[in-house]
This record gives sequence, C-alpha cells and structure tokens, in this order.
Amino acid sequence: MSPSNPTTAPAEREATLPGHDLDRLRNADPSRAERAFTVLTGIFIGALVITNAIAGKFFVLFGQELSCGIIAYPVTFLVTDLLSEIYGRKRASTVVIAGFVVSVFITAVVWIANAAPTYAESPVDAESFNVVFGLLPGVVLGSMIAYLVAQLVDVQIFEFWRRLTDGKYMWLRNNGSTFFSQLVDTVLVVTIALVVWPEIDGNPGTDPLGFETWQGIVFGQYVFKIGIAAVDTPLFYVATHYLTRWIQDDSRTQGADELNRSPVAVEGSPD
Repeated sequence: MSPSNPTTAPAEREATLPGHDLDRLRNADPSRAERAFTVLTGIFIGALVITNAIAGKFFVLFGQELSCGIIAYPVTFLVTDLLSEIYGRKRASTVVIAGFVVSVFITAVVWIANAAPTYAESPVDAESFNVVFGLLPGVVLGSMIAYLVAQLVDVQIFEFWRRLTDGKYMWLRNNGSTFFSQLVDTVLVVTIALVVWPEIDGNPGTDPLGFETWQGIVFGQYVFKIGIAAVDTPLFYVATHYLTRWIQDDSRTQGADELNRSPVAVEGSPD
C-alpha cells in the first residue's frame, strides 16, 4: 500500500473529509427536507415552551377546569406524527429529546431569575414575577416526566402502526398513537403533580387528590385532548401530502442535476 500523498487533489480531500470543508458547508443551499425539518422542530419547541408559559391560567369548558397549556400542547403530538411520517422514528425521537433538554434549560433559567434579588425600581416586582413564573416542583416534575414518556411512546406506537399496516391507513397511526400517548401524558402529570408529590414534599398544607377528584380531572383533560387530536387529523393529511410532495420535487430536481453533471458511460464499457 502506498503512503498517503500530501498533495492530494482538492476534489479527493472533499470526498474524504466533506465535513471539514467549512466554507462549503456555510455556502451550501439547505435542501427542502432540511428546511422543513427545521421549521417543524421550531414549531414543536415553540408549542412546548408556550405550553409551560401559559399553563398557570385556567378556563372552564363544559364545566371542566382546564389549563390554557392544553391549547398548545396537542400541537406537539401533531408535529411528532409529521416527523415520524416523513423523517422516521429516529429523527422524531431526537426532536423529542431536544425538547426535553430545552425544558430543563428553561426551568433552570426561570429558577435562577426567580431567586435573583429584585431591583427596587424594577418594573416587575418579585411577587408579581413569582405569581407568573413561580415553579411548583410537583407540577414541573410531573410535566417533564409525562412529556418525555408520552412523546416517546407516541413515536414508537406511530412507527408500530405504520409497519403493521404497511404504510396504509394514516388516520389509524395518527389517532391511535396520539390517543394512547395523550392518556399516558394526562395520567402521569396529574398523578405525579397532585397525588405523588403531596405525599413526599412534607408540606402538611397540601393533601393528595382523592380517587374521585383524580378521575374527574384526568377524564376531563383527556376528553379535551383527544377531541383536539381528532380534529387535527385533516391537518395531518394535508401537511403530509404537501410537505412530502414539496420535498420530493426538490429531490428529483437535485437528482436530475447530478445526472446531467455526471459523465456519460460508454455503452459496453466495463464497470
């Protein structure tokens, strides 16, 4: 074997170490698939962050008290289904884990901001800030565990149904995965935040929920969530159709350009 030649041609170096060519990386035009993935990831993270930001306000719907966080949170399940459908289980799971990391980071920043001394002339006083951004440990713990488990379950079930039906019946994997994962999410967050945490926090002023109250909260929130999940099925179909067509058109164009740039093989020549 001949030793490596230090005067290797630039084209060969690019083929061997493409990731080291930073100029090429900076000047590259992102593919449609990359752009769509980035936007979907941004929507997922945005929905997750705003869910935590508005979760402290409640409203009443059909006699059931619901957190405003329930408005945005179902969007995250729609996005994970889109990611699973278009990009596969591994990339969808990566976005879910990234969302968990972002949640931990935001929680740490809010905790530090809440603990920081308040300037006397601050336009927002400490009490008002704490009312809006004060962290309830049980709710935070329950939300994070429920989010991570439910989203990963959603991705796994979606892929299971996709393989079982050989890619058919999109409505089944969309609703089947979301209905079950939303149940997991609701049961976990209510149980951890309002049943388990009051038992271990040592605060005599907080009592764990009784079964009837727990059942009512879980049922009310779950019904609302699956209602939204059922409504977003047409959105899933439309988004999947147009995104995949848009991405595939880009791939075909790139493939044609590469074919036009490649040398034409002489018929009958050896491989």
